[in-house]
Amino acid sequence: MNQRFLYDMLTTESVSGGEIALQKKVMAYMKEQGVTVETDRCGNVVSVLNPESPIKVLLCGHIDEIGYRVTHITDEGYLKVAMAGGVRLALAQGKRVTVLGKRRITGVMGLLLDKGEVRTDIQATDLYIDCGFTSREEAAALVSPGDFVTYTDTVDELQNHRIAGRGLDDRLGAYTVLHALLRAREKGAKVGVYAATTVGEETTMRGAYHVASRLEPTLAIAVDVIHSSDFSGSLPQRFGDIRLGGGPVLCHSAACSAPVNRDLADAAERLGLAVQYEVTPRVMGTDADKINQTGKGVPVTTVSIPLRYMHTPAEVASLDDVDQTVELLAEFLCGLEGVNLDPFAD
Repeated sequence: MNQRFLYDMLTTESVSGGEIALQKKVMAYMKEQGVTVETDRCGNVVSVLNPESPIKVLLCGHIDEIGYRVTHITDEGYLKVAMAGGVRLALAQGKRVTVLGKRRITGVMGLLLDKGEVRTDIQATDLYIDCGFTSREEAAALVSPGDFVTYTDTVDELQNHRIAGRGLDDRLGAYTVLHALLRAREKGAKVGVYAATTVGEETTMRGAYHVASRLEPTLAIAVDVIHSSDFSGSLPQRFGDIRLGGGPVLCHSAACSAPVNRDLADAAERLGLAVQYEVTPRVMGTDADKINQTGKGVPVTTVSIPLRYMHTPAEVASLDDVDQTVELLAEFLCGLEGVNLDPFAD
C-alpha cells in the first residue's frame, strides 16, 4: 500500500462540488505511474489501461466528501452554512472546521443551547461557525457565500492497521480503483480498465452518470464504503453481518449484475480471499445507481470497504480491507477475457 499517497488524499479537502484540487493530485500521481489520464468537463479524472481492448471495465470511486458551504454572514461575523451531503448534524456542534475562503481559516461550529444544555433537535440553518470575526465586514474580507467548509480532522493511525479520519467515504474507494488498475497492469490484464475518480456522489451523483455515458462501458463496478455492524448499537439486520478486517463486501441488490457478482466471487476463491456480503434489495446509494441508468443498460455492481461511523469526522476503516479489495479487483480484471454478462445464461 502507498500510505503516503492515501494520506495525501485524506488530508486534501474535497467537499462535493470542490474536488478539483484533489483531482489534480490524482492526475499527477497516475501520470507518474506511466498511466494515460483523461479528464472531462464534469471534473472526473479517468486513468486508462489497454484502451484498444473491446472490453471496457469502468471502476468508479468517488473523490468527494461531505461538508458544508457558506450561505450567509451575520452582522456579528458568524458564518451560516448549508450541508453538502449527508452530514450528521448532532455531531457538528463544537467541532473545529476549516473554511476555504480567500485563505484557509480555522473556525469552530458553535453550540446551540437550551437551558445550558446542548441541543440536538437542530437543522442545518441553525448552525453557525465562529472564526473569531467581530463584524460582517471583517468576515467578508476573507469569506464569501459558496466557500467550502470541512471538519479539521484529517487522519490518525489506530491499532491493528486501522485508521480514523474524515473523508474515508470515499477516498478509500478512489484510492482502491487507482491501485486496482496499477495492480492489474502488473498481473498482465488484457481488458480495458477505466479507473474513474468521480465527482459529486454525495450530492448529485453527476460524475458517475457523465463518465459512464461518455465511455459506454461493457460493465462497471462502483467501489464505495458500507456500514459495518461490528460496534455497539449497530444493526446487522440492516445490511448484514459486516466487520472491519473481514474483507471486501459484495452486494446482493436488485440493481447488481448477478454475472459480475459471480465472477467477483470466483476471483476471490482463486485468491483464497474471504469476502462478505451486504443485502440492499433496492438501490445502493452509490455511483452504481446512476451508472445503471446510462446508455442501453450497463451491468454494474458495487464492491464495498467496511466502515464504522460513516459520515462523521472520525470514520474508521481497516487498511487490510483496502489492500484486499485492490487484489480482488485486479484478479477479477485479469480473468475477464471470456466474460459472459448474460443474466439468462446458466
